[in-house]
Amino acid sequence: MDRVAKLKLLTRAAQYDLCAACGTQASRVRDEIGQWLYPALLPDGKRVTLLKVLQSNLCENNCLYCGNRRSRDVERSAFSPEELAAAFDELVRRNRAQGLFLSSAVWDSTSRTMEQMIATVELVRFKYQFRGYIHLKLLPGCEKAVVERAVQIADRVSVNLEAPNAERLQKLSGDKHFTQDLLQPLQSAKQFHTEGVGAKAGLTTQFVVGAAGESDLEILGTVAWLYQEYHLTRAYFSAFQRIPDTPLENLPATPPLREHRLYQSDFLLRHYGFSLQDLTFDPKGYLRTDVDPKMAWALRHPEYFPVEVNRASREQLLRIPGIGPRSAARILRARREKTLRDLEDLSALGIVSKRAAPFILLNGRRPPQQLALW
Repeated sequence: MDRVAKLKLLTRAAQYDLCAACGTQASRVRDEIGQWLYPALLPDGKRVTLLKVLQSNLCENNCLYCGNRRSRDVERSAFSPEELAAAFDELVRRNRAQGLFLSSAVWDSTSRTMEQMIATVELVRFKYQFRGYIHLKLLPGCEKAVVERAVQIADRVSVNLEAPNAERLQKLSGDKHFTQDLLQPLQSAKQFHTEGVGAKAGLTTQFVVGAAGESDLEILGTVAWLYQEYHLTRAYFSAFQRIPDTPLENLPATPPLREHRLYQSDFLLRHYGFSLQDLTFDPKGYLRTDVDPKMAWALRHPEYFPVEVNRASREQLLRIPGIGPRSAARILRARREKTLRDLEDLSALGIVSKRAAPFILLNGRRPPQQLALW
């Protein structure tokens, strides 16, 4: 199989490994040789186009949901490190890609596969002198020395947990052990990152949503724990989609709205000062779908409102629907120079004033458009 054919096959096989948040998959673009290029937002706010590719789709694991599982009858191939590094360098020189997202199925052994992936990134870095963004997946059960090398040469590393705990993982894969194979590499990556070894863009993970019967509370409980204990940078959520010729092909697909609500909740945990206890779940542990998680909190806490926008702290502002971290900062700057008196003043600062109106006071007065909430 020639290099172009491998790119077509192994970029298509990489589509289930996430590197961008909810909604960005629709904006991916196909270039003239056929592989997928994905837009990604880096931690510094810069947008880049990533080549997202597998080293190989040959797999020794048999995860029930996966299109690359060993018992599935699909075309298989693998890149040598030199082949893949050269292909990526060509895309960089043609200004088609500005970054690399490299993952792989596990073939032969985890050690052998990680060796090939590390060799690919080393060639990209040192032979082809690429200084841009690289996200490198750590495969289940990889050794500590491999993790150390990965964080030295990649900007970001990640481990796909797939499920929130060992019980749920067993419903997806009998080949992986939650603590030994998944949490241990993440723990090693955290140690090296804390020591300043590398991976300046941090550590991430991914969950498959809805395939193992897990609740939103289970997922977000694990996410909150990872933020605290593992210094996780962020989590990605992939709504389960049925793949033909897999054991879960008849399981209903997870609605995209569920994935979206998880991303919204995760954003509250990372950027709004919310805790897991602040989120609203139904008796079965699922988030509300009729309103977003921040609005759900506001509706549950009428005692918190209305908030006087001209005197509120940043933390208080962030609890108001329609106000985010950037618009809260604009409010704090603007009110040093003037008193905010009406919704037009808020709209000029980028606030979704209609959402905020029922929850605020402006110079001691309720906005005239405000409707009764309760």
